[in-house]
Amino acid sequence: MDESLPVLVLISEDPRTSHRANEAMRIALGVAAGENEVTIILTGPAAHLLDADTDDLVDGDDIARHRGALRKMEVPFHIEKSAIPTDTADWNEEGHPLIPVSRDEIADLMGRCRRFIVF
Repeated sequence: MDESLPVLVLISEDPRTSHRANEAMRIALGVAAGENEVTIILTGPAAHLLDADTDDLVDGDDIARHRGALRKMEVPFHIEKSAIPTDTADWNEEGHPLIPVSRDEIADLMGRCRRFIVF
């Protein structure tokens, strides 16, 4: 296996109802902090990880901290196009780098990674 390929973290859990979305982001941060490239994909309700108001999110303070650390490391979020909110006024206010992707593009990304962590 080519160790230079990235580790993919796919997050589909809803951070408004589950701590698993935060845990996935924390794990992605840990992977990125090491010698590993990480690809983070948000699908469905996981897009709420980028909500400006973290009060409605389980583990909201931790999510804000993890987002900030990932932004400083310049790790973008690949986000499923259909998960991007139509009203983005209170979404991704911090300007985290985003890469909109289709489901086909997500499948392509998965084919170019060496490991998968799925939440």
